[in-house]
Order: sequence, then structure tokens, then C-alpha cells
Amino acid sequence: MLIVDAHIDLSMNAMEWNRDLRLPVMAIRDREKGMNDKPDRARGTVAFPELRKGNIGLVVATQIARYVSPDSKLKGWNSPEQAWSQTQGQLSWYRAMEEVGELVQIKDVKGLTHHIENWNSKKPIGYLLSLEGADSLVTIDHLHRAYAYGLRAVGPGHYGPGRYANGTDSSGSLNQMGRLLLKEMESLSMILDATHLCDDAFWDALELYGGPIWASHNNCRALVNHNRQFSDNMIRALIQKDAVIGASLDAWMMVPNWQRGISTPKNMNCNLEKMIDHMDHICQLAGNCNHIGIGTDLDGAYGKEQCPYDLETIADLQLVPTLLTKRGYTQIDIEKIMHGNWLRILKRALPEG
Repeated sequence: MLIVDAHIDLSMNAMEWNRDLRLPVMAIRDREKGMNDKPDRARGTVAFPELRKGNIGLVVATQIARYVSPDSKLKGWNSPEQAWSQTQGQLSWYRAMEEVGELVQIKDVKGLTHHIENWNSKKPIGYLLSLEGADSLVTIDHLHRAYAYGLRAVGPGHYGPGRYANGTDSSGSLNQMGRLLLKEMESLSMILDATHLCDDAFWDALELYGGPIWASHNNCRALVNHNRQFSDNMIRALIQKDAVIGASLDAWMMVPNWQRGISTPKNMNCNLEKMIDHMDHICQLAGNCNHIGIGTDLDGAYGKEQCPYDLETIADLQLVPTLLTKRGYTQIDIEKIMHGNWLRILKRALPEG
């Protein structure tokens, strides 16, 4: 079955982790044996061969670069201009992968339709460009520049305080820059990614934004109580906006009481069934399957040490339809979850081309 994954940090892995994603996952792991500069070395799960093996024909691929103030304990860039430049390096990598036939950028409905109708595992993988955290947009003019090169979704916040919106582990309403950003995004019919918005900014954004909305990689606060997750009221509000929420495979978001660097997927019984639990919770709130999808965030600065133990590589997403069938989901339901819901939003949001 065709799978759409709504959140993968491909360029971050290529440019900051120095992974050649044209190689198979196991070859990348072999190359990283003995390295300890990052906790997920030799434990990656994502590469182009595995995307093709898993029939993951379309991904929402990110640009990401956070600005940090002098007193911040978060990692990031010391000026918005540096952050912007980092995203442009990431864009250059995507372009290089297009040149060698690994990727094809999806910018409009015409391109999306052609890609889906003609996709097979020997062809370029489709990618739609998303910006995770808006800090790198030096000015609103930079949003228009980014739209021109194909940026189609923006998450205004990430972790901590942001230039446009506060994110995970912070609080505070949208500032004036954030409100202007949403206004400009709506004028372009860009997709607002509600992922990572702190509760205050989330409610501001949903009240203000009249364009298409999704949450590319988010799970349920009712199952794992953390401000990174969505409360039931937040999920209901997204449902009312006809949004889609992508289930994430970061273990600490899947099972309660995860301790970073101590817990393991096996001893916490973190498997793909836990992802289905979060999906099912959203379906029960909605009364249907129209508002869930997959947004794995695999290799989002973690690897096998912090994702379901029954997933060796991203190709194992093909196990999910069987798990959904066992839960009583119909074939039509499963097709919506694996790709249909994301395609519905994209066909509504993207320009015709």
C-alpha cells in the first residue's frame, strides 16, 4: 500500500548527521560504528532504499534551523540570518538529490497527481517541503522567497521560545510577528503545521487561521501526559478544522514514563501497537478515520534506541495495515490512514499548477 509520511528530517540527517541517504540503512549504520558524537549513531532507520522498499512514495520533508537567544540552553543558531542560511544549505541538498534522480519536489496539485498516478519504487520519491519552526524566516519577505522555491507548510514554533511563536516546553500567546506570519501564510494558502505550538499559541493560531491546517507529527496527551502532546480538546478543535494529525514514532511520545537514555523500547513495551493506540484515540474522538495519518519523525535526532522495537527501518511501516485490520479497521479506513487523508488536504491546499 502507498504510504505518505508527513514528517521526516531528511536534510538534517544529510547535512548535520552527514548521512548519505542514497545508501541502505545498514550501510549507514556500519559507517557510523564507533561514533559517539550523537546518541543515535549506528541506529538510524531512514534512507532512500528503505523508503522505496516500504512503498513510501511521498514524504513531507523538512527544513529546520532554530534561532536561540544568548540566555537559551537550547541548541541553535545565534542569529536569524545564520538560521536562514542553514535552511538554504538544506534546500541545496534537496536540489542535489533531485539532480541525481532520488527525489522530486511536489509543489502543486498537477505535480502531486502525476506523481501519485505514476509512482513506483524505481522512480524518484516525492517530497513536499515544510519548515519546522519559523525562526529562520528573517522577515516576512523571506516567507515569500521560500514559497517561490516550493515551501508549502510551516510550523511557526518548535522547542522553547520562538521568534514567531512559542513551542514545546514554553508558554505565551502569538506575538505580532506570529500573527502577521499567519496572515501571509493564509494569503498563500500554505499549510499551518500546528505541531510543537505551545497551548497558548495553538489556540491563538486556530482562532486566527482560515487556511489549511495539519499536525504533521503529534500524539495524544490523554495517553502520554506532556505539553508536547495534544489534549482531547485540542484534537477536537483540529477535527472541526478538518485537519489531519500524523502519529509520531518517538518512543517518549508513545508510552508514559519514558526516561531518556535509560528506558529501552523493549523494557517499556513500546511497539507499533502503541502508535495504533494513539491513532484509535483520535478516531474515537472524531467518530471516523478522516483525521489521522502517519508522521513518523523517524531519525529526528533519535534512532532504534528510541522508536518501536518491532520497527527495524522505516520500510516496516508496511506492518501497520495488518495491525489496523486486527483492530477492526476496514480497507477504506486503512487507505485513508496510510495516504488518503494527507492527499485530501494537499489537493485542497496546493495551487493547481
